Amino acid sequence: MDEELRSLTERLRQESGDPPLYERLTRTKDVDDLAAVLTEPGRPLWARELAAFRLGLAGDRRAFESLVLLLNHRDPQRCASAAHALGRLGDPRTARAAAALATNELRVAYALHPVRLLVQLRAPEAVPALITTLGRRLRPHDPYRRVALACVEGLGTLGDTRARPVLNEALAHPALAEAAVQALARIPGQRR
Repeated sequence: MDEELRSLTERLRQESGDPPLYERLTRTKDVDDLAAVLTEPGRPLWARELAAFRLGLAGDRRAFESLVLLLNHRDPQRCASAAHALGRLGDPRTARAAAALATNELRVAYALHPVRLLVQLRAPEAVPALITTLGRRLRPHDPYRRVALACVEGLGTLGDTRARPVLNEALAHPALAEAAVQALARIPGQRR
């Protein structure tokens, strides 16, 4: 069993108030049954999350919208599970959605997992979105250092030369300086 699936099922087992439905959703191999849970009225969030996650792992694109909504959820565990499933889904819309979530300044508190997903996907949208998000985090007293650090590390992983200016700016921020040095070292042709 996928480790992320194991973690999700344990968390949702505790959250579920409907043991028969929970058991059905964890055991069924019928993707149509899982997809129906996403659109049936009155289904609890935990059931929709479990169905979307399992569909995402199965590569069923009917899970896309639900997973994107969960990627932007206030609960970090839901965001992490959604990012994992979206990374496996293989839907071409995923990178654009993750970039939109990562750069949405009104939802920046929930941008950590979209940023990490962009790095994992290595899509064309990744570097511009991470540069934009990091640039906004370099303001004095910005409270979203974890998002900023994920951007710095991600830009280092992606190794794109377009990231040099914003990474050089990040050097002036003590919480980001060491990661920025490491990220800059990973960019080809970097001169210091």
